[in-house]
This record gives sequence, structure tokens and C-alpha cells, in this order.
Amino acid sequence: MIRTVAALVGLAVTLPVDIAAAGFAAIVGSRPTVHRTESPRTVLISGGKMTKALQLARSFHLAGHRVIMVESAKYRFTGHRFSRAVDRFHCVPEPGDSDYAQALLDIVQRENVDVFVPVASPAASIHDADAKALLDPHCEVIHGDSDTVRMVDDKSRFSEHAASLGLRVPDFRRITDPAQIEEFEFPPGREYILKRISYNPVGRMDLTRLSALTPERNTRFARSLHISERDPWILQEFIAGQEYCTHGTVKDGRLQVYCCCVSSAFQVNYEMVDKPEILSWVETFVSSLGVSGQLSFDFIESAADGHIYAIECNPRTHSAITMFYDHPDLAAAYLDDGHPVIVPRTTARPTYWIYHELWRLVTEGGRKARLCSIFRGTDAILAGWDPLPYLLVHHLQIPSLLVRNLSARRGWSRIDFNIGKLVENGGD
Repeated sequence: MIRTVAALVGLAVTLPVDIAAAGFAAIVGSRPTVHRTESPRTVLISGGKMTKALQLARSFHLAGHRVIMVESAKYRFTGHRFSRAVDRFHCVPEPGDSDYAQALLDIVQRENVDVFVPVASPAASIHDADAKALLDPHCEVIHGDSDTVRMVDDKSRFSEHAASLGLRVPDFRRITDPAQIEEFEFPPGREYILKRISYNPVGRMDLTRLSALTPERNTRFARSLHISERDPWILQEFIAGQEYCTHGTVKDGRLQVYCCCVSSAFQVNYEMVDKPEILSWVETFVSSLGVSGQLSFDFIESAADGHIYAIECNPRTHSAITMFYDHPDLAAAYLDDGHPVIVPRTTARPTYWIYHELWRLVTEGGRKARLCSIFRGTDAILAGWDPLPYLLVHHLQIPSLLVRNLSARRGWSRIDFNIGKLVENGGD
């Protein structure tokens, strides 16, 4: 409760500063380049609480398309609904509700939607794939089918498919019973971690190392996780090295939007890096599926052998899409078949979220480097031509969630301004 009240007070204190920042950006910021398409469409975007949905809305808007945004009632106060890029906003049921797909169809028909671009949370990507079957006769859906999404979203099945293509993945085992950990012969000198197959918003940060040298810890830790046939986990070799993340938008198995960034579990900074081995890996994998959709991958570049290993695939938009904030062709690369692959422009500044950066500036070392990062990059939400989302994410959306959390006495582990939510146990 004390943390929640402190967060609310802190946001209230910074309101005048944010008003000044938004006003300054509106005065001195350059106007966006508008490239109006000859074939304007109505585009439906879900996941309205997240910055990546705002970025796509802005890109489609600047290309001359009409944008409809949706989000669940819990996030009805998302600051993004007030963006100049959003023509209409609707609340829909939670993705897991039985009425979700029908609600999307009702909006598609009412708003004459041509294209649906799901910006899915981890808990929503499979439900969006199921909804695709209902929506396909009425509009284009840039998302994989149910079978494909379920396969890539399952860490062990994804690894099996990648390995069958000759692509590198860490050694792994699917675990459905803690006894399998006791029976597993850990190779000497190698460490493993356990990761839940289903989304685990809080526990995913637990990377307890298991090895042949720690048999008692292995057993104790495995038995604490409630592993079962219905709730399987993956035992995955831990590979020390540099982590990378990618976003890819795919049409019929062909990569049309691509970016790659250095990443880590807690890092929310995006800057394009050129890693040819990763690009080749992604192109090979997506072409094997032959589907359309958005596929994001996590990789590790091994410190031992220098090779790239894919850790997992997330069948949804990656927040690194914010790096395309100044790219005139993002909308076309999403919508047009056969569009040449685009990457962030060389002039694009790295993107970040200022409240994350300020918190790290206060709580971490390396303050000079952090300040350099702030001045060299750009906030992913703030845009001079569209200032309201920045103000209202920080001073309406997040405060409304904090008040809701306080009323429920639920507790939270951190505020994520990027995806516009509180990270909570059992959250989305």
C-alpha cells in the first residue's frame, strides 16, 4: 500500500514537468512526414494500452489510413485512445472471454474494417489466433493461425521445430513432472534453467541455475514450481553471452519488417544493431511457416563459441517496433504484399521510456552513461504533433491502475510504462 501511494504522489509531483515537456515538444518538434496512400484502409489495432499499439496507430495514420483502437475495460483509460492518430476507440472483453472474438467481429462490421493488426499481450496471442478464424471472411488478419501460434508460443515445440530446420537452439527437455529433474543427467560443466511454458509475468525473471553439482537444489526448486502435464515447463541449457531481441512482420512467410536490438530481462531501450547470423536465422524460420503475422524472437550470442542460439519466439508485436517512429514505409510494409523488407532508418534515434530511464538514473550506477543515453535517444511515447498520449499515460492510465490495485489490495512488482500496466501476479 505504501509503495502504491508513493507512486501516486510521485506521478502527481511530476505532472507540471510533463506538461512543460509536452508543450516544449509541441512548439519545437518537427512536424511528421506524411505519405498518403492511394488506397486508404480502415485498420483495427488491439492492445491499446501498449506503446507499440500507439506506434502502429501513428504510422498507419500518417500513411492516410483510418485507425480504430480497442482495449479491455480494465485499460479503458489508456492515454493512447486520445492520440490524434486514433479515429475511434472501443472497449472489448478480455481476450480469454468467450465473447471476445464476436466483439471484434461486431467492430469489424460496424467500422468497415479492412485489416486487423493484433498487438497482443502474452495472454492474448492465442485468443487472437482463434479469433482469426471468425474474422478472416470479413477482413485481413495479420496474425498466425491457431496451430502455428500455439506451436511457436510453446517454448519446447518451438525449439523442436527450429532444431528440425538445422537452426541453433539451446539443449532442452520438456518437463511435466518434477521427477524428471531428479532423473535428468546434467552434463558436467553445463547449467540449465527452468522456464514455464505458459506466460509467467513475475516468475519469468527467476533464472535459478541447475547443474550436476546442485542435485538437492535441483529437486527442491523443481518441486516448488507445481509442474504438471497441464502446466509443463522447459528445462533449457543456460548459455552465457549477449542477449538480442528481434521483431519481424511476415507476409506469406516473407519477412517485410525487421529490427534487431541488444536486450536483457530488465532493459527497455531499443537501438538497431546489425547481426547477419540472426537475420539469416529469422528468415529461415519464418519461411518454413509460410504464414502472415508478427513474430518476435529472443536470442543469445554465446560467449563460448560466438554463435547465435534462439531462446524463444513470441508470436506478437515487439516493443522494438518503436524504432520505426520516423519510417515512412512501415504501414505499407505491414499492408502490401511483396513489399521489400524495411529496417529502422539510420537516422532514427534509440527509443526509451523516460520514467524507466529516470528510475535507473537514481537507483543504478553509471549515471553519466545513463544521461548520455537519455540525450542521445528519444522517448517512445512523446511526440510534439501528438502530445496527449504522453501526458495521459503517466497521469491518467497508470494512476487509474494504481488506484484500482490499491482498492483490491493486490500488490504489484513494478510499473511498466512501455506496456502500460502494473506487473502483477496472475496478470496479463
